[in-house]
Amino acid sequence: MKQIIAVENLGKKYIIGHQKQKTYKTFRDTISLQAKSIYQRLRYPLSPNSEQLDIEEFWALKDINFKVHQGDRIGIIGRNGAGKSTLLKILSRITHPTTGRIHIKGKVASLLEVGTGFHPELTGRENIFLNGAILGMTRRDIKKRFDEIVDFAEIDKFLDTPVKRYSSGMYIRLAFAVAAHLEPEILVVDEVLAVGDAQFQKKCLGKMNTIGKDGRTILFVSHNMQAIKQLCSTAFLLQKGELIQKGSCSKAIKTYLNSERSFSSDFEVKKVIEESDLDPVFKLISINLFQNGYQIDTTIENGHSLDIEIQYKIKKKISGLRVFVDIVDDYDLLLFRSFHDEDNNNIPIMGPAVYKSSTSIPADTLGPASYVLKIHAGIHNIRNIFSLSFPIKVENTSRYNRAYLGDTFRGKLAFHIPWETRELVDFNEEI
Repeated sequence: MKQIIAVENLGKKYIIGHQKQKTYKTFRDTISLQAKSIYQRLRYPLSPNSEQLDIEEFWALKDINFKVHQGDRIGIIGRNGAGKSTLLKILSRITHPTTGRIHIKGKVASLLEVGTGFHPELTGRENIFLNGAILGMTRRDIKKRFDEIVDFAEIDKFLDTPVKRYSSGMYIRLAFAVAAHLEPEILVVDEVLAVGDAQFQKKCLGKMNTIGKDGRTILFVSHNMQAIKQLCSTAFLLQKGELIQKGSCSKAIKTYLNSERSFSSDFEVKKVIEESDLDPVFKLISINLFQNGYQIDTTIENGHSLDIEIQYKIKKKISGLRVFVDIVDDYDLLLFRSFHDEDNNNIPIMGPAVYKSSTSIPADTLGPASYVLKIHAGIHNIRNIFSLSFPIKVENTSRYNRAYLGDTFRGKLAFHIPWETRELVDFNEEI
């Protein structure tokens, strides 16, 4: 495949002003600061109240280098403020780099913010033609794909309504439909898909997958690791403006999630217990994990149940208190959630007393892999009381799931399902 994007030593710098704190100054300090203020006004003439500000240089991107080939599907991941959106804006030619160069071969369609490129006073129909023209399409090409765009966006009833009356969901459906159907060589998509509902997100991912199979290039920023894994073949991990890892999605996602996760240490658990003394209604006493009657730390065996015990004190009568557990996988996907009042159809009411809520994850539920067990308490629809996270590594010791010994990955769930095979007809009998 031919090279379609080359980024060399890319950097983007912004100038940030910080309000100075007023302090007492000597006459010498005043003269020095006035001289500095004149210099700043000459260097940064557009900066408001420059005599009131301390000027700081902030590098949103630093020394970024990579190459993208035709048909590549690149996922760009990282924390908020890592530089993901800045990178996409530079690639989309919305903003210019401070240092370095980019070479792009092909037409770029960008979907960076809800309704980018739309005129609020124009109708959906008019904005399709306007947006298509901005993307470099002829009126004839837009007409050719017009019906497909409207069908995908599901806005046919509101096609002749000004888009300023559209909901954010309608905006994003139309914006994505235009960008995806006008056949750009390069499609750049930021986290805007989070605006749509689950069905629309699935529809968009399916469309981008089709675009990728057609040999076009996709750059996709998302905090949804499942979407990145499903759509992309390669991932770039940005951290504080630097490209720290590029390669397979699985490795980049694992590095990102491990850097994001903070597991609860014994010290943090003790801190939550101490701080809960100050809570007006709830005091955590202890959390214990057991297997086979023995207290465990982080490694469990899938051949035995995982028993969870949470002991706490209710200080006064309370309605809606819920204690619950989550199990998430190494892609931060929630696999399982269970509340202590699952069997109660009414909102729980608990009086002052000491309680122990216990549950058990059955044997052979989880396959041998890494997980995070999260334990929470909160008052329903009012506030969270505490959340603690514990890493769990499941090892295969089950007499039922022997297949895991020869097959390293059969899925996250390890239920043993009974099978029956019986003879229906004689071998020589005609069916």
